[in-house]
Amino acid sequence: MYGVEYLSLEDLLDQDPSAYEFFQTLSPEVKALLEEDDGVTSFARLQSKTAQMRRAGLME
Repeated sequence: MYGVEYLSLEDLLDQDPSAYEFFQTLSPEVKALLEEDDGVTSFARLQSKTAQMRRAGLME
């Protein structure tokens, strides 16, 4: 369902250029929240978590 899984967000960003580019478009506050979440281990999860934050009003 979530595609290739990595060990951590850092690992994901190091190895998936699309995930890295997407992450770079986010605000520093959102990046910090994502870095604290151990569950962000694929690009799909990164997009899903970002969408959840947007729906929760944590992002514009």
